[in-house]
Amino acid sequence: MPIVKDMSADSARLIYQRMQLIRKVEEAITIHYREQEMRCPVHLSIGQEAVSAALCAALREHDHVFGSYRGHALYLAKGGDPNAMMAELYGRKTGVAGGKSGSMQLAAPEVGFLCASALVGGTIPIGVGDALAAKLCHSDRVSAILFGDAATEEGVWHEAMNFASLKKLPVIFMCENNFFAVYTHIRERQPDNIHERGAAYAMPGVRVDGNNAEELYNAVSSAVARAREGHGPTLIEARTYRWREHCGPGWDDHLGYRNTEEAKSWMAQCPIKRFERILLDRKIMTVSEMSETEEAAAMQADGAIAFAKASPFPDPSELTHGVYAP
Repeated sequence: MPIVKDMSADSARLIYQRMQLIRKVEEAITIHYREQEMRCPVHLSIGQEAVSAALCAALREHDHVFGSYRGHALYLAKGGDPNAMMAELYGRKTGVAGGKSGSMQLAAPEVGFLCASALVGGTIPIGVGDALAAKLCHSDRVSAILFGDAATEEGVWHEAMNFASLKKLPVIFMCENNFFAVYTHIRERQPDNIHERGAAYAMPGVRVDGNNAEELYNAVSSAVARAREGHGPTLIEARTYRWREHCGPGWDDHLGYRNTEEAKSWMAQCPIKRFERILLDRKIMTVSEMSETEEAAAMQADGAIAFAKASPFPDPSELTHGVYAP
């Protein structure tokens, strides 16, 4: 893997700002979802913010990212508009898809977030195809695909890994491993470590602490440099933990599918709090600056809710607009 410089102060500030924005927007969703005005499922990334924030900070603006149904964090980290995202959750005309897609199919192509998908592993072959297009066009663009641990159990993941390695495509496979496929722990589903499978496809496989934004940033930066130099893909397994229920805004401790002490230990490793200690130790930000960043993110989240609620619903005549009809 190429050696890359440690993250710059500007990158660190960007990561922190995006992590706070993700946290505040999703906390706003947990508060307002009970009002029953958001009529789509939501899959939150509270506790997992570092993965998307660090991934996108290590990319260039023209690089492309592809997400999963748990896509709010990646959308916001790549620079997607919180107002348009929230309006989409409320089914409003001002949403990213005119109120037709809901939470799981977000897109912001203007900032390089090409698409997300409700299908497990659904964007993996699309991201590989995008990387193939970049190579055929002699572009220095890199494609990054973010997916959960369960996606590695889909056949298309193996096919995509094989093809990307064979063609030495400029693509990053970022597995956001939060250990659970809905309610089933990875130890009951897989016999080995996800990152070790990179070797089977002749690509580097790296495991990182998914709650350590600096470690994530450095790993992604190395993978991006490798891809731009024409050496092909990298598999990164980022181990992290979702705090809330698999689908929905609440807590699900009462279901008993995960160990309470395990959950508490992961929550004690809050990625935002851990990154704040790094920022203070390096004198990159002060406590006051971090408070201002947090307050600004909260204001953006509140503003997005207000924007969505004030936006009109699409007219019924627009129902089939954008839908293929022979």
